Amino acid sequence: MARVPVLALALVALVLSACGDSSDSGGSGPVVVSAAASLKGAFTAYAEDTGGNARLSFAGSDELAAQIRQGVRPDVFAAANTKLPDVLFEEGEVGEPQVFAGNRLVLAVPAQGAKVGSLDELAGPGVTIAVGSASVPVGSYTRDVLGRLPAVQERAILANVRSQEPDVKGVVGKLTQGAVDAGFVYVTDVRATKGALKAIELPKGLKPSGAYGVAIVKGAKHPKAAKRFVAGLLDGQGADALRKAGFEPPPSP
Repeated sequence: MARVPVLALALVALVLSACGDSSDSGGSGPVVVSAAASLKGAFTAYAEDTGGNARLSFAGSDELAAQIRQGVRPDVFAAANTKLPDVLFEEGEVGEPQVFAGNRLVLAVPAQGAKVGSLDELAGPGVTIAVGSASVPVGSYTRDVLGRLPAVQERAILANVRSQEPDVKGVVGKLTQGAVDAGFVYVTDVRATKGALKAIELPKGLKPSGAYGVAIVKGAKHPKAAKRFVAGLLDGQGADALRKAGFEPPPSP
């Protein structure tokens, strides 16, 4: 995993510090949340529905986990997988994680003039593809899908990859800008483009199980607010915002 630049880390720490009220030991101040980029729409709506008493930061889940390891202390960490919260829990950086939502990986293409109509066509000559980097959940899910294909087909598709993005929003950006013909994103990201992209569902046997995990960070300045925020994701206004954004209930164990 790439080391987060010292200057960038310092700036993030400064922003998060400024967002919270250090005198608030009980947690009535704004809850500070670091969340996966794919949660931006749902979490923003959740914060607005609850009076805006939250400070939200979005990036690739791996980048946010790295920041926590290096001393940044948001109140809540929400990732696009369960692996990262579980590892941070084992390392003593966060409390026990909870699964709060599910999502589906899809193949996304432009809604108009798409050159690709199926997964099989990704291996064709001249096709250009964007994927998430291997270290972020969307990239890991993508490689899981491709790894289940026949080896020849997998190699041909990977040969057409032109961009590996640090988070799912980067893949969406490449698609909406017309820089690539297709990309692997979550169905919620396609929905958020309001018709600019369309989703091609993956074959049933290839769909990875996309589960999102959340945990309260050890040393959180607003533990009570953090607990309320997490509780709302499980059953409340946060859960409602997630469903409206197209997220699914947490997958069964």
